[in-house]
Order: sequence, then structure tokens, then C-alpha cells
Amino acid sequence: MKNFDLPFLPERTQKPRKSGITMMMDKGLSNTQTEYIIESCGELIDFVKFGFGTSYLTKNLKIKLALYKEANINCYLGGTLFEAYAVRDMFDDYRKLLDDLDLEVAEVSDGCIHIDQEKKLKYISELSNQVKVLSEVGSKSADVVLSDGEWISKMNSELEAGSWKVIAEARESGTIGIYDSKGGAKSEMIDHISEKVNAENIIWEAPQKAQQVWFINHFGANVNLGNIAPEEVIPLETLRLGLRGDTFFSFIPDDVAKPFK
Repeated sequence: MKNFDLPFLPERTQKPRKSGITMMMDKGLSNTQTEYIIESCGELIDFVKFGFGTSYLTKNLKIKLALYKEANINCYLGGTLFEAYAVRDMFDDYRKLLDDLDLEVAEVSDGCIHIDQEKKLKYISELSNQVKVLSEVGSKSADVVLSDGEWISKMNSELEAGSWKVIAEARESGTIGIYDSKGGAKSEMIDHISEKVNAENIIWEAPQKAQQVWFINHFGANVNLGNIAPEEVIPLETLRLGLRGDTFFSFIPDDVAKPFK
């Protein structure tokens, strides 16, 4: 996706991507809005998450899913909906729902409820025989704080159980989990995690621009980022390419950039 040539831009991965993933959050777009998003930037979107329980209320849900599928965009239901089924002991019903909606991806999380880790790994293992699994680590409650070791252990065990990627929880606000209450990245913790877990296997939730900038400057243009608002998909891509002030000099060679700094 480009309208003209410009040197010194980072090389971006192409679909189907294993890294450089952009996960967009759909919190109730109309089908007309969905068509607009697909037309304007569909090739930049790898996954669409139907945030929390919004799929329960989304009108013409199957039509919307078909639009995304035709555009080669994978959709999945938010982890909170999975938890809504799990807490009601309706895991088999959840699996049937995935089949009924013809979904190829599912999220397993325990952000709202406590699920024993062994039980969570069993959910992941069983679902991975049916669909591609994204599992989320971290709680939606500020009272639940994981140590670096717990983040690492949970992520690695979930990948071993069958998760394709693990998602680092931040909520749609970006003020929890891998961030402090003001949205700042917990850099030491993130560095420690990425030393023990292959960063290519992690999708970092980064709804705020400053968070996206931090991760791109820290891990490069092809870092996996999630919880991106529809209107921020193209702005995020400009950050990845160094076409926005915050990352402008991140990818230009020093000898070229020096006279302009």
C-alpha cells in the first residue's frame, strides 16, 4: 500500500504476517463503517477483535464477519465473551458458537474471572484443535499484579499449550497490565518479558499513540500491536514507517539525518 516511492523506510512484513501484526478493535461499527475501513486500510489490518461482549449486540453480525473475511482479515470474539461462557460452564456452547459464526480464531483470557492456569491451558489446548488461539495474559483489575516471572511463565506455558500468540493485557484504556495508571510503559518489566519470551509471539496491547511510539522505537517497525482504534490504523502505519514526527528519525541512516537534526 503506497502511492509513491521514498527511500529509507523500514521493510514491512506482508500478509499473512507472523510479525508486524496490527489488531484492530471493533466495538460496534456498522456494516457501512466496516466497508469504509476495509476500503481505506484493510490490507493493514491482520485481526479484528469484537471488543468484550459487543458481538452479542452487533446487528447483522454474520454479514459483517463475511465482509472482513472477504478482505482477508481474521476476526475473533473478545476474551470477555469467552469468559462469560466459561463462568457459566458453557465451553462446549462457545465452541459451537465459533463454528456457527465460521470463525477461525478465538481468544482465551482470564481478565475478569479467575481461571486456574491448568484449566486455562486445557481450554487453549482443546480450542487449538479447532481454531487459531490467541491467549491473553494479565487481569483487567488493578488489584491483580503479576510479577515478571508470572508473566513469563504464563506466556510460555500458553504458547506451549497451543496458543499462536499471547496478548499482553492493557485493556482498551491502556492503563493496566504492562502500563502504569497513567499509560506509561513498564519498560523494565517489558524488557524482562521479551528476554524470556520471543517478542514475535507477543501482541502488545497499545491503544494510546505514545504507547505505539514506545514499542516501535523499542522493538522496531514490525512489533505486534493490538487494541488499535479503527481511525488509528493508518496513523499507526505511518508511525511504523517513520512518516510521523514521533518516529521520523527512527529509520533514517545517521549520515543522512545528521545535517537535519
